Amino acid sequence: MRIGIIDYGVGNLGSVYRALELINQKAKIIQQPSELNGVSKVILPGVGNFTDCKNLLDLSGWSDALKVNVVDLGLPILGICVGMQLLADSGSEGASNEKHTPGLGFISGSVQSLKDLHCKERVPHMGWNSVSSYSKDDLFKDIPDNTDFYFVHSYAFVPKLDESIQAITNHGIQIVASVQKDNIYGTQFHPEKSSKAGLKVIKNFIDCSTW
Repeated sequence: MRIGIIDYGVGNLGSVYRALELINQKAKIIQQPSELNGVSKVILPGVGNFTDCKNLLDLSGWSDALKVNVVDLGLPILGICVGMQLLADSGSEGASNEKHTPGLGFISGSVQSLKDLHCKERVPHMGWNSVSSYSKDDLFKDIPDNTDFYFVHSYAFVPKLDESIQAITNHGIQIVASVQKDNIYGTQFHPEKSSKAGLKVIKNFIDCSTW
Protein backbone atom coordinates (compact mmCIF):
# COMPACT_ATOMS: atom_id res chain seq x y z
CA MET A 1 0.00 0.00 0.00
CA ARG A 2 1.25 3.48 -0.85
CA ILE A 3 -0.20 6.72 0.56
CA GLY A 4 -0.27 9.77 -1.68
CA ILE A 5 0.29 13.24 -0.20
CA ILE A 6 -1.15 15.88 -2.50
CA ASP A 7 1.22 18.71 -3.40
CA TYR A 8 -0.80 21.61 -4.78
CA GLY A 9 1.49 24.37 -3.54
CA VAL A 10 0.49 24.57 0.14
CA GLY A 11 0.54 22.41 3.24
CA ASN A 12 2.98 20.72 5.58
CA LEU A 13 4.08 18.11 3.10
CA GLY A 14 7.37 17.39 4.84
CA SER A 15 5.74 16.98 8.24
CA VAL A 16 3.09 14.62 6.88
CA TYR A 17 5.69 12.61 4.97
CA ARG A 18 7.88 12.25 8.07
CA ALA A 19 4.88 11.20 10.16
CA LEU A 20 4.19 8.39 7.70
CA GLU A 21 7.85 7.35 7.83
CA LEU A 22 7.63 7.12 11.63
CA ILE A 23 4.86 4.53 11.33
CA ASN A 24 6.78 2.66 8.61
CA GLN A 25 4.30 3.55 5.90
CA LYS A 26 5.33 4.04 2.28
CA ALA A 27 4.36 7.49 1.08
CA LYS A 28 4.65 9.47 -2.11
CA ILE A 29 4.26 13.21 -2.62
CA ILE A 30 2.14 13.47 -5.74
CA GLN A 31 2.23 16.60 -7.88
CA GLN A 32 -0.03 15.64 -10.76
CA PRO A 33 -3.69 14.49 -10.63
CA SER A 34 -2.81 11.53 -12.85
CA GLU A 35 -0.68 10.14 -10.01
CA LEU A 36 -3.83 9.37 -8.01
CA ASN A 37 -4.01 6.17 -10.01
CA GLY A 38 -0.89 4.87 -8.28
CA VAL A 39 -1.91 5.29 -4.62
CA SER A 40 -4.19 3.35 -2.28
CA LYS A 41 -5.21 6.29 -0.09
CA VAL A 42 -4.59 10.00 -0.23
CA ILE A 43 -3.94 12.82 2.24
CA LEU A 44 -4.95 16.42 1.45
CA PRO A 45 -2.98 18.87 3.61
CA GLY A 46 -3.86 22.53 3.85
CA VAL A 47 -2.44 25.68 5.39
CA GLY A 48 -3.65 29.24 5.01
CA ASN A 49 -6.63 30.68 3.19
CA PHE A 50 -9.62 28.53 2.09
CA THR A 51 -10.22 30.48 -1.14
CA ASP A 52 -6.55 30.51 -2.13
CA CYS A 53 -6.26 26.77 -1.50
CA LYS A 54 -9.42 25.96 -3.47
CA ASN A 55 -8.28 28.13 -6.39
CA LEU A 56 -4.99 26.23 -6.48
CA LEU A 57 -6.86 22.91 -6.53
CA ASP A 58 -9.07 24.15 -9.36
CA LEU A 59 -6.28 25.59 -11.47
CA SER A 60 -4.12 22.48 -11.26
CA GLY A 61 -6.93 20.05 -12.05
CA TRP A 62 -7.02 18.47 -8.59
CA SER A 63 -10.63 19.38 -7.84
CA ASP A 64 -12.04 17.46 -10.80
CA ALA A 65 -9.63 14.55 -10.36
CA LEU A 66 -10.46 14.20 -6.66
CA LYS A 67 -14.20 14.18 -7.37
CA VAL A 68 -13.76 11.30 -9.79
CA ASN A 69 -11.35 9.28 -7.66
CA VAL A 70 -12.84 9.95 -4.21
CA VAL A 71 -16.56 10.21 -4.91
CA ASP A 72 -16.99 7.98 -7.93
CA LEU A 73 -14.21 5.43 -7.38
CA GLY A 74 -14.11 5.40 -3.56
CA LEU A 75 -10.47 6.41 -3.02
CA PRO A 76 -10.07 7.02 0.74
CA ILE A 77 -9.04 10.59 1.60
CA LEU A 78 -7.92 12.32 4.79
CA GLY A 79 -8.09 16.12 4.81
CA ILE A 80 -5.95 17.91 7.40
CA CYS A 81 -6.75 21.40 8.75
CA VAL A 82 -7.68 23.51 5.69
CA GLY A 83 -7.60 20.22 3.81
CA MET A 84 -10.53 19.12 5.96
CA GLN A 85 -12.31 22.43 5.43
CA LEU A 86 -11.99 22.04 1.66
CA LEU A 87 -14.19 18.92 1.90
CA ALA A 88 -17.14 21.22 2.69
CA ASP A 89 -19.64 22.75 0.27
CA SER A 90 -18.30 26.27 0.79
CA GLY A 91 -16.05 28.52 2.85
CA SER A 92 -16.13 32.22 3.65
CA GLU A 93 -12.40 32.79 4.21
CA GLY A 94 -10.94 34.91 1.42
CA ALA A 95 -14.22 35.08 -0.51
CA SER A 96 -14.98 38.40 -2.19
CA ASN A 97 -18.07 40.54 -1.71
CA GLU A 98 -19.24 38.50 1.30
CA LYS A 99 -19.84 35.49 -0.95
CA HIS A 100 -18.71 31.98 -0.17
CA THR A 101 -16.14 30.12 -2.21
CA PRO A 102 -17.35 26.67 -3.34
CA GLY A 103 -15.47 23.79 -1.71
CA LEU A 104 -15.10 20.24 -2.98
CA GLY A 105 -18.57 19.39 -1.68
CA PHE A 106 -17.67 15.94 -0.38
CA ILE A 107 -19.34 16.49 3.03
CA SER A 108 -22.32 18.84 3.30
CA GLY A 109 -21.62 21.93 5.34
CA SER A 110 -19.88 25.30 5.38
CA VAL A 111 -16.68 26.74 6.81
CA GLN A 112 -17.21 29.82 8.97
CA SER A 113 -14.97 32.07 11.05
CA LEU A 114 -14.74 31.34 14.76
CA LYS A 115 -15.68 34.96 15.43
CA ASP A 116 -18.88 34.62 13.37
CA LEU A 117 -19.62 31.49 15.38
CA HIS A 118 -19.45 33.69 18.52
CA CYS A 119 -16.17 32.40 19.85
CA LYS A 120 -15.06 34.71 22.67
CA GLU A 121 -11.66 33.10 23.15
CA ARG A 122 -8.48 34.15 21.37
CA VAL A 123 -8.48 33.61 17.62
CA PRO A 124 -6.69 31.88 16.00
CA HIS A 125 -7.32 28.81 18.12
CA MET A 126 -3.71 27.72 18.49
CA GLY A 127 -2.10 25.03 20.60
CA TRP A 128 -3.01 21.77 22.26
CA ASN A 129 -6.65 21.02 23.03
CA SER A 130 -8.54 17.93 24.13
CA VAL A 131 -10.72 16.06 21.67
CA SER A 132 -13.73 13.88 22.40
CA SER A 133 -14.80 11.41 19.73
CA TYR A 134 -18.22 9.99 18.94
CA SER A 135 -16.89 6.87 17.24
CA LYS A 136 -14.13 4.50 18.28
CA ASP A 137 -14.25 2.46 15.09
CA ASP A 138 -12.22 4.58 12.70
CA LEU A 139 -9.77 7.47 13.20
CA PHE A 140 -10.04 7.37 16.99
CA LYS A 141 -9.75 3.65 17.54
CA ASP A 142 -7.78 2.96 20.75
CA ILE A 143 -7.46 6.69 21.49
CA PRO A 144 -8.96 7.77 24.87
CA ASP A 145 -11.44 10.62 25.02
CA ASN A 146 -9.97 14.00 25.95
CA THR A 147 -6.64 13.22 24.33
CA ASP A 148 -4.85 16.41 23.30
CA PHE A 149 -4.16 17.29 19.67
CA TYR A 150 -2.51 20.33 18.10
CA PHE A 151 -4.73 23.00 16.47
CA VAL A 152 -4.00 26.13 14.43
CA HIS A 153 -7.09 27.69 12.83
CA SER A 154 -9.41 30.69 12.70
CA TYR A 155 -12.25 28.99 10.81
CA ALA A 156 -14.31 25.90 11.56
CA PHE A 157 -16.27 23.31 9.60
CA VAL A 158 -20.00 23.41 10.39
CA PRO A 159 -21.49 20.20 8.92
CA LYS A 160 -25.06 20.21 7.70
CA LEU A 161 -25.68 16.80 9.26
CA ASP A 162 -24.68 15.85 12.80
CA GLU A 163 -23.89 12.35 11.57
CA SER A 164 -20.89 13.79 9.73
CA ILE A 165 -19.28 14.84 13.01
CA GLN A 166 -16.76 12.32 14.27
CA ALA A 167 -15.14 14.32 17.08
CA ILE A 168 -15.36 17.69 18.82
CA THR A 169 -13.21 20.06 20.84
CA ASN A 170 -14.01 23.21 22.79
CA HIS A 171 -12.53 26.69 22.53
CA GLY A 172 -15.19 28.80 24.15
CA ILE A 173 -17.62 27.17 21.74
CA GLN A 174 -17.97 23.61 20.53
CA ILE A 175 -15.82 23.09 17.43
CA VAL A 176 -15.88 20.15 15.05
CA ALA A 177 -12.49 18.45 15.34
CA SER A 178 -13.10 15.65 12.85
CA VAL A 179 -15.59 14.72 10.13
CA GLN A 180 -16.34 11.53 8.24
CA LYS A 181 -18.59 10.29 5.47
CA ASP A 182 -17.99 6.87 3.94
CA ASN A 183 -14.40 6.91 2.60
CA ILE A 184 -13.92 10.62 3.34
CA TYR A 185 -12.22 11.76 6.55
CA GLY A 186 -10.96 15.03 7.92
CA THR A 187 -9.27 16.43 11.02
CA GLN A 188 -9.23 20.09 11.98
CA PHE A 189 -6.17 19.43 14.13
CA HIS A 190 -2.76 18.51 12.74
CA PRO A 191 -2.16 14.81 13.45
CA GLU A 192 1.35 15.09 12.00
CA LYS A 193 2.17 17.59 14.77
CA SER A 194 0.27 15.83 17.57
CA SER A 195 2.88 13.42 18.87
CA LYS A 196 2.00 9.74 19.43
CA ALA A 197 -1.77 10.32 19.40
CA GLY A 198 -1.53 12.05 16.04
CA LEU A 199 0.53 9.23 14.58
CA LYS A 200 -2.13 6.82 15.82
CA VAL A 201 -4.83 8.80 13.99
CA ILE A 202 -2.83 8.57 10.76
CA LYS A 203 -2.24 4.86 11.27
CA ASN A 204 -5.94 4.34 11.96
CA PHE A 205 -6.74 6.06 8.66
CA ILE A 206 -4.35 3.73 6.87
CA ASP A 207 -5.78 0.69 8.62
CA CYS A 208 -9.45 1.59 8.17
CA SER A 209 -11.37 -1.08 6.29
CA THR A 210 -14.86 0.42 6.39
CA TRP A 211 -14.92 1.26 2.66
